[in-house]
Amino acid sequence: MTNPLLDFSGLPRFADIRTEHITPAIAQLLEDNHVIIARIRAYATTPTWENFVQPMVDANERLSRAWGQVSHLNAVVNSPELREIYNANLLPVTQYYAELGQDQTLFEKFKQLRNGVNFEGLNLARKKIVENELRDFRLGGAELPPQDKERFLQIQEELSALSSRFNDNLLDSTNDFMLHVERADELSGIPADVLEVAREAAEKDGIPGWKFTLHAPSYSPVMQYADNRTLRERMYRAYVTRASELGKLEWDNTPLISRILELRKEEAQLLRFDSYAEVSLATKMASTPKQVMDFLSELAAKAKPYAERDLKELHQFANDKLELEKLEAWDLTYASEKLRLDRYAFSEQEVKQYFPETSVLPGMFKLVENLYGIIIAPPVGAASVQRWHPDVKFFDVSDVDGKLIGQFYLDLYARPGKRGGGWMDDAIGRRRTGGREQDIQTPVAYLNCNFSAPVRLDDQVRPALFTHDEVITLFHEFGHGLHHLLTRVEDLGVSGINGVEWDAVELPSQFMENFCWEPEVALNMTKHVDSGEPIPQLLFDKMLAAKNFQSGLQMLRQIEFSLFDIRLHFDFNPSAEKTVQQLLDEIRRQIAVILPPAFNRFTNSFSHIFGGGYAAGYYSYKWAEVLSADAYSLFEENPASKVINAETGARFRNEILAVGGSRPALESFIAFRGREPKIDPLLRHNGMAIA
Repeated sequence: MTNPLLDFSGLPRFADIRTEHITPAIAQLLEDNHVIIARIRAYATTPTWENFVQPMVDANERLSRAWGQVSHLNAVVNSPELREIYNANLLPVTQYYAELGQDQTLFEKFKQLRNGVNFEGLNLARKKIVENELRDFRLGGAELPPQDKERFLQIQEELSALSSRFNDNLLDSTNDFMLHVERADELSGIPADVLEVAREAAEKDGIPGWKFTLHAPSYSPVMQYADNRTLRERMYRAYVTRASELGKLEWDNTPLISRILELRKEEAQLLRFDSYAEVSLATKMASTPKQVMDFLSELAAKAKPYAERDLKELHQFANDKLELEKLEAWDLTYASEKLRLDRYAFSEQEVKQYFPETSVLPGMFKLVENLYGIIIAPPVGAASVQRWHPDVKFFDVSDVDGKLIGQFYLDLYARPGKRGGGWMDDAIGRRRTGGREQDIQTPVAYLNCNFSAPVRLDDQVRPALFTHDEVITLFHEFGHGLHHLLTRVEDLGVSGINGVEWDAVELPSQFMENFCWEPEVALNMTKHVDSGEPIPQLLFDKMLAAKNFQSGLQMLRQIEFSLFDIRLHFDFNPSAEKTVQQLLDEIRRQIAVILPPAFNRFTNSFSHIFGGGYAAGYYSYKWAEVLSADAYSLFEENPASKVINAETGARFRNEILAVGGSRPALESFIAFRGREPKIDPLLRHNGMAIA
């Protein structure tokens, strides 16, 4: 197989993939798919799963797997050459799926299958896939007249290109900034391991001193620990003006945002929806924009008094102890860390020493092994697995009998050319490929984070050290991975996370976060990087006491972003005089207790909704957090007061993880919890009294 992107016999061949492979592979797969689709369209026989749906699934999976590898590489080892070829192929791929989604002949065949005698013979998963397809054809413009179909297709192509450009601009503006410091006395307060990374970065560039960037492992510690207020301000200004008119104009996302909103509104109008928010909610648990806004408003009303209290305490502390009469935006994280240290007598830097990667990973694996009856370990011959970077790890997930269930790549560290944040993506989905028992395709996931890499101190390489927040992020992404890997569904369209309502897809990930606060879990994943001792009970008790430190501020911030997103796609007119920034300012005046400076351009880096899939869906984090907190409360109710309970774990696996998108998420939740979700556990977990 000369082109590795056309080899579907096993794991991706990352070491063999070259940029010159991409265009020929995608062109070949698109050509093959067009031939297959034309043949399917021409079938005169009654459509069945075998002669109609399965051939399309097979063809589209090959394209999806190949393009998924290209997209993944573009996100984790971005380069000018790769980006150019990715964007060149993005158009035909987008066009293919958009044309497929509005193919009237295929739509009619799905309707014929749905209304025919063969439908009742399908299993529940396949019935759900057919229903989803009918819905998606309608949302894809299949019922539009020819001239509107053409315009709808043009909109999809332009939106796809704009989203890619948005992310490119954000990455470029992030990578472009560098703060060079030559005097050590300007770096007071910054942890030694962070300074060592900054020194190595400067040395790599051939300059003396220390180099700081806007990537999280560099930016966040400066904002949290640097005593130098001017240094914090310079970093903050650079960070919050990324991809805006206040930087290099070629990377300004402002015109892209306006155009994206215009196109989404036009798309909604073509589909006969009143707003794009309604288009988005057609595939979610929430039914109307009003329901979402009411949900967020209720949460905001409960959180705001706690946020006001948090901010008042912070102002008082900054004035009394830090001699800061006025708290600026670049002081908030720094002052909060000082207040945490004063109140609870520990710092995140102290905690970090107990969470080396070499203990966190085994501890996390042991937790899920005990919960779900699985085994996680590197495979025999792991060294032969091809990776996109030397730091990437690879693991097998097996049952207790050693039968392979799934596999995943783990890419933990930040680096230039890798997009920020944490995310999970699927490399291969679980499905049945034949009639024999063993004919099940093993699911494979990518798990990505942006943590600090191991550093060399005193001629020794120390393992990567994680803050507790980073441990929570790791657990979150691993929860997504388990959702993908532990599915038992054998049809790709609703296997794993596929077909799961967007506002429920965060349930397994946010559910996993809760375990990071359990003593019985922490003791098994902490080991001081120098002494090897587990985290002291006293220190962990302080962490628990500080768990809801500024939880009001944190919750209100997420609600602010969520309301902004839903309003932006519901009742905001991109053609009117009010700007996007003015809408955000209006929402902040209504619910926020902290108003950022006028130069803050948060919207220009809001990649979740402009460069990702969260448009009119950012509320999903809070919506799913209600589900996850309530689901976790069943573990808390175990009689033996042990949250690591195999019986409850098996129930969660069977009713939530295993079923994927084969049934509505609410049904899965009720099957697990025995009732509909309640908001009370979320409030309790955040230290908010239930009124």
